Amino acid sequence: MSPVDFDSDDDKPLRAPNGGSNGHHHPNGNGHVPTQQRALSSMSDDEMPLATQDSSPLPATRTLKRKKPVYAESSSDDSEDDTPLAATPAKVAVAMPGAIQATTVPANGKGKAKSNVSKAAVSDDEYADSDAPKRKRAAKPKAKPPKKKVKQESSDDDDDKPLAAKKPSTSRKRKVKVESDVESDDEPIAKKAAAKKPRKVKSEETEKPPAKVKAEANGSATVKAEANGSPVKGKGKKKEKEKKEDEEQEEVFRWWDADAGDGSVKWQTLEHNGVIFPPPYESLPPNVKMKYNGKELDLPPASEEVAGFYAALIESDHAKDAKFNENFFNDWKTVLKKYPPLDNTKVTNFDLCDFRPMFEYFEAEKAKKKALSAAEKKELKKIKDDMEAKYTTCLLDGRKEKVGNFRVEPPGLFRGRGEHPKKGALKFRVRPEDISLNIGDNAPVPVPNIPGKWKEVIHDNTVTWLATWTENVNGNHKYVFLAAGSSLKGQSDMIKFEKARELKNHVDKIRQNYTQDLKSKVMADRQRATTMYFIDKLALRAGNEKGEDEADTVGCCSLRCEHVTLEAPNFIIFDFLGKDSIRYYNRVPVDAQVFKNIRIFKENKSDNDSLFDRVNTTGLNKHLQSEMKGLTAKVFRTFNASSTFQRLLDENTLENATLQEKLNAYNKANREVAILCNHRRTVPKTHEQSMEKVRDKQRGLKYDRMKLRHVLFKMDKKFRKKAEYQEDESDIDDEWIVSHEEDKMAKEIEKAEKKFAKENEKLTDDGKEAQDDSELKDRIANIKAEFKRLAKERGTGEAELTREKPAEKIEEAIQKLTEKIKASKLQIIDRDEGKEVALGTSKINYLDPRITAAWCKIHDVPVEKLFSKTLIVKFPWAMEVEEDWKF
Repeated sequence: MSPVDFDSDDDKPLRAPNGGSNGHHHPNGNGHVPTQQRALSSMSDDEMPLATQDSSPLPATRTLKRKKPVYAESSSDDSEDDTPLAATPAKVAVAMPGAIQATTVPANGKGKAKSNVSKAAVSDDEYADSDAPKRKRAAKPKAKPPKKKVKQESSDDDDDKPLAAKKPSTSRKRKVKVESDVESDDEPIAKKAAAKKPRKVKSEETEKPPAKVKAEANGSATVKAEANGSPVKGKGKKKEKEKKEDEEQEEVFRWWDADAGDGSVKWQTLEHNGVIFPPPYESLPPNVKMKYNGKELDLPPASEEVAGFYAALIESDHAKDAKFNENFFNDWKTVLKKYPPLDNTKVTNFDLCDFRPMFEYFEAEKAKKKALSAAEKKELKKIKDDMEAKYTTCLLDGRKEKVGNFRVEPPGLFRGRGEHPKKGALKFRVRPEDISLNIGDNAPVPVPNIPGKWKEVIHDNTVTWLATWTENVNGNHKYVFLAAGSSLKGQSDMIKFEKARELKNHVDKIRQNYTQDLKSKVMADRQRATTMYFIDKLALRAGNEKGEDEADTVGCCSLRCEHVTLEAPNFIIFDFLGKDSIRYYNRVPVDAQVFKNIRIFKENKSDNDSLFDRVNTTGLNKHLQSEMKGLTAKVFRTFNASSTFQRLLDENTLENATLQEKLNAYNKANREVAILCNHRRTVPKTHEQSMEKVRDKQRGLKYDRMKLRHVLFKMDKKFRKKAEYQEDESDIDDEWIVSHEEDKMAKEIEKAEKKFAKENEKLTDDGKEAQDDSELKDRIANIKAEFKRLAKERGTGEAELTREKPAEKIEEAIQKLTEKIKASKLQIIDRDEGKEVALGTSKINYLDPRITAAWCKIHDVPVEKLFSKTLIVKFPWAMEVEEDWKF
């Protein structure tokens, strides 16, 4: 995970992708490719900076020309809140019909907004984290806000219990498992579908031993025996595991129950160990050299390192991009002037460069690392974790909290998104002299893990960043913050969603005002009203002017005439590149006055002229502040996303629905919001492969059901006449059955071999004699005999079970398989419909998590089915909402 960049998140260093083909060829047939630094090739995935997926340029419908910028303010939409956890390459044209209808929300909807945050906590500048260094030291408050902690119980069965029951008193404690560093957008952390039972929390003073509490809650003799110390069969290992997990759990500060403070001072004491720098570059072996004009090129380490960045990418789409190659070669030539080849070869022609020897070396090193045994990989990970352990947490007001990212990005090549003019440029190595630290006044200053001194050390308790520096390609500020689940991040999230929820009480008046201004005689007011109409109805980003060296992306205020087309009688067609170079294409009906205004704004202008030449984001947000304190264009976007989501969920009647039907309904609503917000992605390259695996799993269920039907038919032919058993598995042919049974046999043999090896290992550890290989051979022979029997059953319409069962049990099993097959069909539909939509971004940034938490409680859906572990840790305050809560 790379440090937060509030201006842009498209400057992440390149990572060597696999596959693809080299787009640059040596005249003699040698593939032209750049190399990757040795240090990077030896790193694990966790050491690498966050890398996004390949994003191929969008086929443009028209040439998007760049006009000289008029305004220089930055948009509030450029904050980290818009960055998906797993960024996706989204260069797809998407039609979004009916967007206006999907976003029109009644202001006097159900559930009047009731703020959970004190008014003092919501200051004008509190919508997003402070994103600029402040040098003036803030005065310390006289008194600390009260700290209230609770423990959150955890067990092996946590997947089946709600993460939060009713809101406990502020004196309670709870324990939570240590947060994972791996962030995932949509992957559920639990597979169990049962609704959870409310957790019982005891007060700190009267808390009983866990075993005793468990015994009283269950009231079973078995559990009581455990509480009294009596051994219970089969419970030993589970208790040991629970004990181990309890030791790893930490106390969590319930900041949402504490006094929010005055909204300016973020902390009183802060201690941390700074950031960890990547290891220095290690030169390649003497026999690994790139070639120039067919001859080996002897490069000094500094030049070799940069060549390596490109070498790793020669079989990726980047090496096929002319602009990427041009920028890389220009920057590399600058490095070569300072650190020329040792044989004084002049490198002047990119086409004469052959990076393939470097590329092949990197690939071989990756293969070696992949071939390491599990034990070796575990040992390497342990060494790495031990080295980084002190950087992972900090002390905030005496509490230990996780740091969101503490690794400085290694140098590399800037990738950008879409047609970014600087893609391929060299990102310099960051050193201590580039970094400013923010720590408590009396905290010890950490020592960098490489030689050097910090640029400066400040003590500003009005900002939340721990470290900051400026990257060289775009001049963007990079920040290190606390983790997503920290109190500071949580407070920012809660304030953001409460501010959006507050808009519900003002939106009718705001809409009335801008509707009147659509006919204003003052052209500036009329343009502003029209932009507000689009931001409100279509959830467009406000947008800001870009410089000549930035990607040609626009928002509402920076639209040019070429981006908007009028179609009588009242349709407007939008076609432009939005944030992250994602194409926004939408044909929507608009009010007659809006249609008339756009026609007026386009008069006597060329395609390259600004459509709203009298509006900018600064002026727009200033006007919005006059409508409601703290209101910005982004608050509108969050409000529209959350209110639309709440409405769509409420429209579904899910009585007697299965769990998968409920999940499909939720994901469908999420998709509509994602489309509204233009959270699109290209279809993943592995989508078809993934879908085939799901279909194959479904066919496996049908095979099992078929076998059980055949068992019934052999027991009694009357079952053949029953309607529920007459359905044939039409997509299971003989060829597939043969393949399935062979695969199944191979897996069974592999499983037997692993079990045999594990048994022998345990016998050896206990000082006993290992089993003879003949035992394993007998087991494998039995497996083969069983599958030979299955082969004989093919085509007979009859089958036998290895263990006899009554007909009633077999019928029950068939019914369960039928339900699983039905759920599998729904899952396939859901996956296929969501292949072009990025659901994670809206979940993280635009949908109030309390909507999901309340919906899960109403419909008995485990929240883990919808929120990843990372999101549950990020939104602990939302998990305690009552089921009747509405946005």
